[in-house]
Amino acid sequence: MAVSKRILLVDDHELVRTALRGMMERDPAFEVVGECSNAEDALKVAFDCKPEMLVIDIDMPGMICFDAVKQMMTRLPELRVIFLSAFFHDHYIEQALGVGAKGYVVKGDPPGVLFKALNTVAEGGVYFSQEVKSRFALDKDGRPTNSGQTVTSMLTNREVEVLRYLARGLSKKEIARTMHLSVKTVEHHSASVMRKLDIHDRVELARYAIREGLAEA
Repeated sequence: MAVSKRILLVDDHELVRTALRGMMERDPAFEVVGECSNAEDALKVAFDCKPEMLVIDIDMPGMICFDAVKQMMTRLPELRVIFLSAFFHDHYIEQALGVGAKGYVVKGDPPGVLFKALNTVAEGGVYFSQEVKSRFALDKDGRPTNSGQTVTSMLTNREVEVLRYLARGLSKKEIARTMHLSVKTVEHHSASVMRKLDIHDRVELARYAIREGLAEA
């Protein structure tokens, strides 16, 4: 019989940890060797129990999870990390990839998705929720680029500025006046943004900007 993969579970909600532990313990392929409610405690536990896999939430009080994972990976380079979060902002995805995540699962997914991620990552693969995968920048063949860029990171600074103003409801004429550009240039940037994001109307564009925090100051 194969040896169970040792998992450290980190989430600031006890109810979530209890539910996840219960699900994992029903599968002989996995053994939960520790659980924590924050990233700082997770560091100590990880160095003590040396898990093979880490399932960690992103939005927790205290130490930033990405900093903790980075430190873990320096001492436990074989650790396989799966982020589990209610959020899938581009900047979260980029940071997760930046610290070497092998998986990223959205909490709104069915439980089976997490188990698929666990099994895939345990076997040496990578697994990302469909919602997360859809945020990667794609190459000409429609596959995620090797750089791990998200779609937003493909936008130029000017395009991000235009997107922010569009999301706030400014007309192209108003944007041109605010940015000291011609209306034609604003229209060019606007068309480029929509093409890169594969969004074709201003309502969806505004929703995207709000979701990514780009409509804020």
